[in-house]
Amino acid sequence: MGHIGHLNEEYRALADRLQHGPVAMPEPDDEAARAGWREILEILFTPEEAAVASRMPLLPITASALAGRMGMAVGELEPRLEALADKGVVMDIPGRGRRDTSYLLAPPVVGFFEFSMMRAQDSIPKERMARALDAYTAGDDSFAREVFGSRTVVGRTLVHESGVAAADLPEVLDWERASEVVGAAAHHAVSICYCRHKAQHLGHACDRPADICLTLNGGADYVIRRGFGRAVERTEALDLLVQARELGLVHIADNVQERPTYICSCCACCCAQLSAIRRYDLPAVVPSGFQAESDDKACSGCGRCAKACPIGAIVMRPQYVEASPRSALVSSVDAERCIGCGVCAGACRRDAMRMVRRAEQPKIPVNTLERVVRSCLEKGRLADLIVDEGSSRGNRFIGQVVGVLTSLPAADRLLASEQLGSRFVNYALQRGPSLG
Repeated sequence: MGHIGHLNEEYRALADRLQHGPVAMPEPDDEAARAGWREILEILFTPEEAAVASRMPLLPITASALAGRMGMAVGELEPRLEALADKGVVMDIPGRGRRDTSYLLAPPVVGFFEFSMMRAQDSIPKERMARALDAYTAGDDSFAREVFGSRTVVGRTLVHESGVAAADLPEVLDWERASEVVGAAAHHAVSICYCRHKAQHLGHACDRPADICLTLNGGADYVIRRGFGRAVERTEALDLLVQARELGLVHIADNVQERPTYICSCCACCCAQLSAIRRYDLPAVVPSGFQAESDDKACSGCGRCAKACPIGAIVMRPQYVEASPRSALVSSVDAERCIGCGVCAGACRRDAMRMVRRAEQPKIPVNTLERVVRSCLEKGRLADLIVDEGSSRGNRFIGQVVGVLTSLPAADRLLASEQLGSRFVNYALQRGPSLG
């Protein structure tokens, strides 16, 4: 693995920029993890590209506005932004005309980590990138705790609808159903699974299909436009969901109710999110509104559910059998650990495992803005959204953020007030919903 050594000015500025926003790319202490961290920056950014990326704000910006910030000609900057977009480290958002296109520096996750491995062939050296990603993300827990260590994480579980009793299906909300999420999406794309592709280059690929993860809506537009996946019709996307369920894969979607941008079909052996639960005992995904429940009388003790559980939330325990010298084995579910995926119910051949509503339902952000605001608030980075290098974001955007903040519990509003220190924002937060 090559090394940058001491980061030069461009990479140091980029590393500092990547400490901000809802998902940062923290610099690890472990030597091997730190080497992987440096390697990722070196692979994805030339020094000139790092200088551009380090000046990009958290919100989308036009090429002309960024050129003014950097003191560059627009004609010189645009090709660099396009090259970054082709590599997946910058996302482009088309406007009405070419000059109206906005550019956004992608976060590490969900963002340029995934995009770096979503093509079979391109300019990014896949094996080198896979090893750098593995060294960084598995070398110590700094990145795992950044992504999965707060209340508002990037992904949520969708229950397998086939594991929910027919009588309960009418109570399942549309945004809780994978089929409804896919059916309602305006655009669909399928891409190579980042995790399985990385595992392939690390020499421990599994036999699950690589081209089964879906991107939706605006995310699909970008993926198709930049060649990170292929467009599919709604019917094919729905067929892929059925295939994933039959293979015992876990549906993990964008952690929002409205217009999610992806549904991944994840395996326990390769998925970074499921691995974080097992390795670091972190709540890496928001559970679905369901949890597994075992029927001791119907359970045969075969252990298929325990083997199928992707996070080890099911164990087999002995149960006393009257008038028998031996105990029977029955399944036992750790309800706090269970993510409500429904894989165990699909594995059971005796209908002894079922999915039931949780007593306390998980809190899912309504949209991406709410998720981003919540994440930044929890990580002490709320000011990053409001102010960029001393410049206000504008009244409309501030109003949207304040609208999200005023809907939060009083303790969160107080925390936001402490982080922002703005008279206007504090006034708005104080006038938020009462506790009564």
